[in-house]
Amino acid sequence: MNLISPPRPHLEIEVVFDLVCPWCFLGTRRLRRALERRPELLADLRWRPFLLNPDLGTGGVHRQDYMARKFGGEERARRLHATMTELGLAEGILFRFDRIQRIPASVDAHRLVRHAAQHGVADQLVDALFVAHFCEGADIGSHDTLAMLAGEFGLERRGTLRFLASGLESDAVHAENLRAHRLGINGVPCFVMAGPHGQTSGHAIAGAQEPEVLERLIDVAIAEATEF
Repeated sequence: MNLISPPRPHLEIEVVFDLVCPWCFLGTRRLRRALERRPELLADLRWRPFLLNPDLGTGGVHRQDYMARKFGGEERARRLHATMTELGLAEGILFRFDRIQRIPASVDAHRLVRHAAQHGVADQLVDALFVAHFCEGADIGSHDTLAMLAGEFGLERRGTLRFLASGLESDAVHAENLRAHRLGINGVPCFVMAGPHGQTSGHAIAGAQEPEVLERLIDVAIAEATEF
């Protein structure tokens, strides 16, 4: 009898996303569900910032002004939100767009995700940021809100506030956003598969795909990674 278990497949998945993008929230929940169906897989998520509103000031913008500029008014926005709400329920997301008063700039939230990654809690923080913004209407552009959320995962409040005030990782966030555009990524979410040593498998898929679609891509990427 062979008592040595075969090594577990390992896959790195780059998730290119923005924290103010409802499709990204939906897409990352679907990715998590796809990964739950592959318990034998060691999956590392790498969170890559994308800025849907790169010119937005640090204070954000009032929701109604944003909707008028982006969608041409509330009516079209309501139709989109109704669709998102219906899709979200299947993934355990209770979208409450009516609670969102301001659309925040997302740079500081992305900076915090990078900071959290150094402490091993980025995956949890990303989902918490999505929930705070889209389900609770919290201002994730506020340093106080960000520090409170980080504290739920063991990051000390005063240290988090100092980090946010420092501006550290701002250049990295903007560089990642530029990198995504140079790679031809113009919409998010986008999922890029890589092997155990970071070699890109050449497989990427954009959009909030169904878990079954993501599963097939994951299986192809695993098969190719095990050839090395």
